Amino acid sequence: MITLHDFLPSGNGYKCRLILRFLGRPFTLVEYDVTKGETRTPEFLANLNPNGRIPVLELEDGRCLSESGAILNFLAQDTPYLPDDAWARAKVLQWMFFEQYTLEPTIAVRRYWLTEQETPLTEVQQAQLPTKLEQGHAALAVLERGLAAGPWLVGDQPTIADIALYGYTHVAPEGGYDLDSYPNVMAWIGRFRDLPGYVPITQRDFA
Repeated sequence: MITLHDFLPSGNGYKCRLILRFLGRPFTLVEYDVTKGETRTPEFLANLNPNGRIPVLELEDGRCLSESGAILNFLAQDTPYLPDDAWARAKVLQWMFFEQYTLEPTIAVRRYWLTEQETPLTEVQQAQLPTKLEQGHAALAVLERGLAAGPWLVGDQPTIADIALYGYTHVAPEGGYDLDSYPNVMAWIGRFRDLPGYVPITQRDFA
């Protein structure tokens, strides 16, 4: 059985748990507390990910794959979550790159600072909060426009692009983002919660 090394509040790890649930693939969950440095131990760095981050997907043969986008792409091969058409696949990747380069550094970082970081915010972090809020809303506006053409980002069914964006978008209010101004995003979040296999971000019961 494959193993997912994860930190439950992480949106990046949640993306991987979601696709595993949507695909009906059994897996073992191993949890780490990133706020306590548990992914920075010599054992973790040597055996799982030298970058010291989760998620890490460990295959039955011991091979390990890190980075949530890479994991999503690997698990989605030959499934409806990754289109066969070259253009549609490129659009999926476009949204995934947008998520990691634009949305994650703003919404995810601000949420982490305000809800997960155990030490008080530094002066630099405090000073960056308003900018993170503004940049996060700009990212949400792009997502809002992207969802104007249909129920999902690419085509008429969910893909790993949707899963990648959903991970941190649906918990954006924890970082101080009001989603009421984004009706397309709110409707999209509702559609996710109706998908078979859906689980909340911190749910441990995968039976």
